[in-house]
Order: sequence, then C-alpha cells, then structure tokens
Amino acid sequence: MTSLPRIAPMLATPGLLPPASSDAAYAYEVKQDGQRCIAYLPGDGTLLLRSRSGVDITPAYPDLSDLGTALGSRPAVLDGEIIAPDRDGRADFQRLQSRMGLAGSPARAARVANRIPAHLMLFDVLVLDTENLIRAVYSERRATLENLDLAGSNWSTPAAIVGHGTQALEMTRSAGLEGLVAKRLTSPYQPGTRSRAWIKIRNVETADIIIGGWLPGHGRLTNLPGALLMGQPRSGGLQFVGSVGTGWTDADRTRLAAVLADLATETCPFAERPAVTGARWVEPHTVAEVRYTTRTRAGRLRQPAWHRLRPDLSPNDLC
Repeated sequence: MTSLPRIAPMLATPGLLPPASSDAAYAYEVKQDGQRCIAYLPGDGTLLLRSRSGVDITPAYPDLSDLGTALGSRPAVLDGEIIAPDRDGRADFQRLQSRMGLAGSPARAARVANRIPAHLMLFDVLVLDTENLIRAVYSERRATLENLDLAGSNWSTPAAIVGHGTQALEMTRSAGLEGLVAKRLTSPYQPGTRSRAWIKIRNVETADIIIGGWLPGHGRLTNLPGALLMGQPRSGGLQFVGSVGTGWTDADRTRLAAVLADLATETCPFAERPAVTGARWVEPHTVAEVRYTTRTRAGRLRQPAWHRLRPDLSPNDLC
C-alpha cells in the first residue's frame, strides 16, 4: 500500500473576471455548490475522503467508494467537490446537507445514499503514481487529469474552457449556476492557501458569516428566529455585519432554532455589542452563507438574504 502525502486544498479568492487582455491566460470551470474534498486512492482499491478542514468524511459517502478502484493499482490524490445533483443535474446544496454529517453513522449514510446519490466532480490531480504534482502548472495537471478519463456513475471530470471567460460566465448565469472559477494556466498548486491564481466569480454576492445571536419572530414565530445576527472575524474580534431575516422557509427557521438552542449563552460574542433589543446570544460556532447587494462603509451587508448553513466550515475557516 502506497503512503500518500496529506494535502490541504488550495482555495480561490473572490473577485471579478480577469481583464480581456489576460483572458487567454486562464481556464474557466463552473463553480460547484457542494462540499470540497481531497480524495486519496492508495492503489489497493480503497478510498479516503477528507473535507476542507481535514476531517475524514469517507463513511458519509458509501456511493463514492468504487472510485478507489477507478485507477487500478495506480495511487493518486485528487481534488474535487461532492455535490447532490437535482433532476436537471445541477448541484443542490440543500439536498447535499442531508448527506453531510453522517460520517459517524455508516448505516444511516447508506440509507440516505439510496435516496440522494452523491456525485464527485474532479478538477485536479495532485499526486499520481510516485510523482507529486503540486509544483506542476495548472495546464499540465489538468492535461494529466483529463488523460485519466475518470468518468463513472458517481464521479466525473467537468470541462474546463481556456479563455472566453465572459461567454462562460453568461452561460452559468443563464443556466442558474453559481458562477465560475478562473484558474491561471501557469499556477502551481498552493496547498492550504487562498490564492489570487484561482478567482471565484459569482453571479450574486455571497458572504460566509458566523451566527452570533438571533431575534425572536412575531406571532406564531415567537419561539423561532425572526432574524439572525451576523458576524465576521476581524483583528479585534467578531465584527457585527448586520441581521438577516429573509430568504428562508419555516423549515429553515425550525432547523436553525434547534441548532441555536444548544449554543445559547448570556454573553454577547461580538467585539462591540450591537444596538438591538431582545437579542438571544449564542456561542459563535455556526457558519452560514448569505446573499447581499453591497456593503456599507461600516462593513454592514446591505439587503442580506438567507442562503444556507455551512456545516462543512468552522469559524476558523473564515479567519
């Protein structure tokens, strides 16, 4: 059995499309709405999946286990994103959430997999045979990955288009997809680094936030969140960036109420106490994603709307 190096995933930096003068220097991939993972194939038929934070999530995805035999006895380390496709084949993060967090319950994971199959989108190869490829440039790694012809019922290698970034972004917008990741052709793989060599371009502005408290709803929603108090880590502590109270369903509210009940505290977690009345404070352990239009000069999010919980991220991932 080959011993494979543990590699932290390279991360993309939010930004805009590269200028037209640099367009041909980038490859464009569809931004997937799923759970990032590094896949380890030691060449003995087994598979190990690690999340972005390094946690072993293999038992949560038994339907991906056959990937361990896809390259025969060739050991490899692959980078990709696990998604739960909807009826149209598009990533649906809400569907995927029912698969996440089941690593400690293999029997339940197997039952859920029968209803909601996972699919692993592979977009990079970091180790192949005895060769570590992280210093190879993206274009070489991409060619190597495509030559592996990794396509199965539960995994595939999505297309990457060199140049034509404007057209590619418009395609994602028309298809209702999240956006693109632009990857510089000459860039090596930078483990654990949020790099400008990879730029994620979204069709809407989104932000990962930490829930620091909530305000009760009104009427029948008195015991459920009417709004969440959002924070983002800064050098002085958790900065209050506003509240979000739209974009969710009653089921979302009920789910959040259960999550936040276990985190209740009397202590405000924000560096500066927000000027709100009736706040219920919680330990700042829960990460979520919201959509918004712009930021104010004070850093508040304008017109935020709830998008989803991010159980695949911890507050430390936002620092």
